[in-house]
Amino acid sequence: MSLPLSGVRVLDLSNVIAGPLASYQLALMGAEVIKVEVPGIGDLSRKMGSDLAAGRKQMGTSFLAFNANKKSLSLNLKSEKGKDVFRRLAKDADVVLENFRPGAMARLGLSAEALRALNPRLIYCAVSGFGQTGPLAQRASYDQIIQGYCGLMSLTGDAETAPMKAGLVVCDTTAAITAAFAIAASLVRRATTGEGETIDVSMLDSSLGSMTAWTISNYLNAGNVPRAIGNHSQTSAPSGTFRTGDGPLNIVNNEQKQFAATCDALGLQALKTDPRFAERDDRMKNQKALQGILEAHLATDTAAAWEEKLIAHGVPAGPVYTVPQIAEHAQLRERGQLQTVHVAALDRDVQVVGAGYKLGGKPVPITAPPPSLGQHTEDVLRAAGYSNAEIDELRNDGVV
Repeated sequence: MSLPLSGVRVLDLSNVIAGPLASYQLALMGAEVIKVEVPGIGDLSRKMGSDLAAGRKQMGTSFLAFNANKKSLSLNLKSEKGKDVFRRLAKDADVVLENFRPGAMARLGLSAEALRALNPRLIYCAVSGFGQTGPLAQRASYDQIIQGYCGLMSLTGDAETAPMKAGLVVCDTTAAITAAFAIAASLVRRATTGEGETIDVSMLDSSLGSMTAWTISNYLNAGNVPRAIGNHSQTSAPSGTFRTGDGPLNIVNNEQKQFAATCDALGLQALKTDPRFAERDDRMKNQKALQGILEAHLATDTAAAWEEKLIAHGVPAGPVYTVPQIAEHAQLRERGQLQTVHVAALDRDVQVVGAGYKLGGKPVPITAPPPSLGQHTEDVLRAAGYSNAEIDELRNDGVV
């Protein structure tokens, strides 16, 4: 399969999630992603995850998640020779990606300005908690910190449990997808103009620009102050998670016709003309009362039975799965979303989550397992023109 980013070379200095997930998206699209890692230490996620034995081998399950289809170069950027190696690689690279605290690369003499002076076509992308500018720029940040800042935690949970963090690292993930998109867009423009770009991705900005954009718009433009309402929608009803006879069921009504269809599917036609629920605004004002009526009726049968009836009437509905349940679901297998690769360092196969799309009707292939630390150091250096003797010297000097 010819992939869209084949021929694009990315030097990836990032760690853990926000950067590595961004470069993973590029690698799945065919880019050659070279992880530039600290000798002997590597990406911090190499030691993270639930399998302690794998972490001790620097192939932690957290690392396995976002690093297939990449190469690993171990390089000491605190040494002058290491910086020289990186500059040499950057001259022929298309993208440099990092997620250090603002100013860290400049202190190494490897700022966006310095590298783009060597390679004007270079696309330099920095991912940080608050961006490269502003009063919060120098603060260290993690996903939970940004969840607190962007308003997400204040809206997660209900009146009794909020604020509550989301169960996943959604702000890291949002920043990663934002960075990958910005890099891909810059590559498209460069094909026309020949010019590189400096990209400043803020976890806070990207979270506000995506996850919480609707709620902020309602506040800025309508004066609505959102409140935590648990598993139910801020904008429509009945939309949320409802108790049934044997467990929860998600039901979504975004349109008037979906509410009418829900009433028909549940055999509650009288609700369609009840003045408390006739229109969207009425249902939002009486959301709790409507939920109580629906759940009393839903308790008479199973979630699966109600799901089948709702789907048959054109109402979006679905179960609330655990991670093991969705991991074993036939939908993922048929789509090729889970792929198996052999990791030599662990002496076993591992499963890797692939791209969230197909190209040409086929899953995007995972062609290489997550690399061992420094696995491709010699290959990368030789491709950059270093001789065997020069590589031996760099190794003896502790540069690689």
